[in-house]
Amino acid sequence: MDQMGPESAKSYRGQDLVRADPAENRPAARAKQEVDYGRRGKGYVFGAFKPADGEAFTQDYDRRTIANWVDFLERVDTWLPSEIARVYAIVDNLNVHRATDVLLFSLAHPRWEFVFQPKSAAYLNLIEPWWKILRSLALKGRRFETWEEVAQAVKDATAYWNKHRHPFIWGRRRRHQPRRRSGVGLLPRVA
Repeated sequence: MDQMGPESAKSYRGQDLVRADPAENRPAARAKQEVDYGRRGKGYVFGAFKPADGEAFTQDYDRRTIANWVDFLERVDTWLPSEIARVYAIVDNLNVHRATDVLLFSLAHPRWEFVFQPKSAAYLNLIEPWWKILRSLALKGRRFETWEEVAQAVKDATAYWNKHRHPFIWGRRRRHQPRRRSGVGLLPRVA
C-alpha cells in the first residue's frame, strides 16, 4: 500500500501556433508560457495493491492526514477477503504511517503487519511501478480543471485496471513479442 499523493488539478495551454512576422525576415519565435503555480483544488490518492492477482483499490481524500490514512486502512480491511490471514502493508517512513492512531489500528486488526521500506528503496515496493501505470492511464495527456476531475479519472483508471488485471511480477517487465518458431533458419539470398 502506498499513496500517490500530491496530485493537483493543473491546466496547461495547448500548443499555440506562432507565426513569423512577414515584415521581418526572421523565423518564428519560440512560443513561451508563464509557469502556472496555481492549484485549483488539491488532494491525495491512497492505494492498495494485491500483486498475486493484480487487483487494486484507490481512494481519494482532500488531504493527507492521519485520520484519512486510518480511514483508508479501514476501507482496505473491508476490501480484502477475510480468508487472507496475513496482510503486509508496505509503507514509507512518513509520520502519518507511524502515528498513534495507526498503532491502535494495528492492535485492533491483528492480521495486519506494517513493513517500512528503507529510504531511497521505492523500487522494492511493488506498488510503485503500478502507480506509474495508473498515472499513465488516468492522467497522461489530459487536462483537469478541478481536483474532482482528477479523482474521477483515477477511479476510472482503477476500474479499467481491475477489469484487465493480471498478476504483477517484480522485476523485468514483460515484452509483448511473438514467439519464435522452432526449425531451421533460412539462409540469406545471395545473388
